[in-house]
Parts: sequence; C-alpha cells; structure tokens
Amino acid sequence: MGERHWSGLRDKLNLSAQQKQLIAEVAEMIIPRTDTVGAKDVGVPAFIEMMINDCYYAPEHRSFMAGVKELEGLKFLQMSATQKVEALKLVEQKAKEEMKAYNAQTIKFGDNQDLEAMNAVKMGLPFWRLMKELTLLGYYTSEGGTKASFEYAPNPGKFELTKLKPGQKTIVY
Repeated sequence: MGERHWSGLRDKLNLSAQQKQLIAEVAEMIIPRTDTVGAKDVGVPAFIEMMINDCYYAPEHRSFMAGVKELEGLKFLQMSATQKVEALKLVEQKAKEEMKAYNAQTIKFGDNQDLEAMNAVKMGLPFWRLMKELTLLGYYTSEGGTKASFEYAPNPGKFELTKLKPGQKTIVY
C-alpha cells in the first residue's frame, strides 16, 4: 500500500515560458532590485521551480499551479505595477483563508480507505505561502542575497558592545 499511496506524487511541474516569467515577476516584487540585488538577479525563479519539483508532493504542486493559473487568468504580466501590487494583496488575503482550510484538512484524515482518495484531490500549502517562503529561502541562501543583507565580520577578539556606524548592517554572519 505504501508504494501505491506515494507513487506519482512527485510528477514534475511543466511550466510554460510565460508561467516561468510570471513566477520571476512575483519573486522580484517580493524582493525587488534596489541598491542591492533582487530575486531575479540571484536566480530565485529557477530555485523556486527546482524546490517545488524536488521537495514537494502533488498537493503543493496542485496549489502552486492553481495560484500560477489564477494570476495568468488575471493577465498579471500585462498589469501596471500598481495593479500587480493590488492583485498580490488579494492573493495574500485569499491565502489566509486557504491556510485555515489547509490546517483543517491536515487534522481530518478520515479512515485509511479514504486516505488515498483524499490525497488525490487534496490541496497543499497555498500558492502565496509557497511563493513567499521559497523566494526568501532562495534569496537568503544565495551568495548575492547573503552579501547584500549581511556583513561578514569575523570576531577574533573579545565580545563587547559596539556602536553601529550610520548605514552599517545590523546582522553579521
């Protein structure tokens, strides 16, 4: 039963070029290029696709693709910057409700006979939650994201209180 239950749950996402561009645009809106590198600059869109394919099962694939298709239906890539922000605010609000439903479904499994049928249609974490988490993870584990946000300052001496200089980064790795 274990083999049948998990078989096929890791099918690869087949993203179109437009869907990849949409994911890149959303990631860049989460962490835009400013005086530091943005999400696109450090390869976050490819990281997101790799993580969804390699580390998540069918329920998250379904919810992620549902979110991508929803934004495609809204013609997200053709929107103005202001419209994109408003669209993502609505997606975020919807994700809050989806998280309530997700949390409810994870505690209601039913009996073992229902488990496979439920897993065949079950949705995973909402699109927006996956997008935000993977964008942050991809950015802050990249060399560019780490260098843009943290300062390497080895501390071979004693531990003491220091005063920050104007504009000095506050977190050290």
